[in-house]
Amino acid sequence: MRPLVIILMGSRVDQAHAQKIADALFGFGLESTQRIASAHKVTRHLLDLLAAFEADPRPKVYVTIAGRSNALSGVVDANVTAPVIACPPESAAFGGADIYSSLRMPSGVAPAVVLEPANVALFAAKALGLKAEVAAFQRKQVEASLADDAALSQRASEGAPAEPKERR
Repeated sequence: MRPLVIILMGSRVDQAHAQKIADALFGFGLESTQRIASAHKVTRHLLDLLAAFEADPRPKVYVTIAGRSNALSGVVDANVTAPVIACPPESAAFGGADIYSSLRMPSGVAPAVVLEPANVALFAAKALGLKAEVAAFQRKQVEASLADDAALSQRASEGAPAEPKERR
């Protein structure tokens, strides 16, 4: 059975963030679906969605995207048996303190929190046991780092100033 990653957003505003995660999941060969279900505003709809997803026998991981007051991650985690990864959108509001609503959960509720969309896909691949895909990803990371070091070393030996590359 092909695994499924369910991306649940608190609102449509989170769609661009969700798409970054979906794109990264695709890189691991993972199927994903996106839905909108605010834990605060449409709790019954959220619980109905979760019941339908839980009835699906495929291995799955849930990814929750909610800012401000992140009830979504906790409610999802408390009502499913599969892993839940909270990936709140970046926010400078309140000095970034709204991240605490993703970190502080009641006892017995334990979603993981991963801030980078690409790292959510890596975590999901690991949680679903995609060892070959994770190993291939890690090899690419090593190769890129070694290539960057070789290029920097070459530039230094030629007396050229180092130019930082964008972080991968």
